[in-house]
Parts: sequence; C-alpha cells; structure tokens
Amino acid sequence: MGDGLDLLERAIGYTLGSLRLVSLEALSRATPCRLWDLGDLLGHLDDSLLALSEAADLGVVALDPPGRADPADLVGALRERACHLMGEWTATGGAGTISVAGSPLPGDLVAGAGAIEVAVHGWDVARACETNRPIPRALARELLELSPLFVSGADRPARFAAPVAVSPLAGPCDRLLAFLGRDPG
Repeated sequence: MGDGLDLLERAIGYTLGSLRLVSLEALSRATPCRLWDLGDLLGHLDDSLLALSEAADLGVVALDPPGRADPADLVGALRERACHLMGEWTATGGAGTISVAGSPLPGDLVAGAGAIEVAVHGWDVARACETNRPIPRALARELLELSPLFVSGADRPARFAAPVAVSPLAGPCDRLLAFLGRDPG
C-alpha cells in the first residue's frame, strides 16, 4: 500500500478538478451511482469529507453524517472542505489510530479508504457532467490494490453494485471502476 496521506492528497487534487465541471443546471443529472443525481452525490461527498475531517481532527469517525452544506453553494463548500481536510491530515501526518464505529484502525488505512471514496466520486462527478476524465493511472493502480480491503461480497449490492466485466487489457482506472460496480464505458 502506498502512503495513505499521499493517496488522499492525489485523490483530492483529482476530484477538485472534477468539481470545476459542475454547474447548477447539472445538479439534477443522473450519476453512475444508481438512484443518486449529481446533487445527491455531492451531498454524499460532503458527508465523506466531513467524516475524514473528523478522523484527522478528533481521531474518531461517527457513522451518522452531520448536516450538509447549503445546496446553492455545495461545490464551493466542497472545495473549501477538501482543502481544509488536507491541512488537517497533513498536520497529523496521517499517523496514529482512528476509531471507526468503535474499531481502531491505522490512520494510514483510513486515509487510503478516503482516497478511494474521494477519487471514485470525483470520476462520478465528471461522468455526470458528461466529461471523460479518467482517474490518473498511477493513482488508480494504487487504489485498485487497496480496494479489496474495503469492499467485500457483504458490501454488495447495498453499498456497491456487482463488479462489471472489463477487458483483461483494461487500464487500472477502468478495472478500479469495474471492481466498484461502475461501467467505465
């Protein structure tokens, strides 16, 4: 596994680029996340960034999401939260133990899980904005290696759809997306 903090930083950088594509008109568009439109997905991403912020700041992740940002400025709030989040994680160095639902986990592992969440939803955002914006190859390869640690058969179909078949020649971005139940095509 690569350094979780490094993965999280690269995932946030990628996703910030995808957030630049969002317009108010796009908020009602469908996303690769079934049953969610882009506004719902951005709200979920906001929840994820808040949870990662709690992890860095308090050493604890609660499973109940806090209140969401105002939908009228959700993209601006997400950008600000993502930058603030990186400052919090950088201050801790990604080290230490974080309690997730009462289970202690290494901070590096939590940052890695956060990187998967952030990067893949960054891809979802770009896709909903009708833009082909693959996750960078090196980042996707590292996230693909981590993904089986966080997604098992028990997570399907509730949190993730069934894996999608892709060509054995598919690149790491397409294989990561397929493993997480998204059609990269």
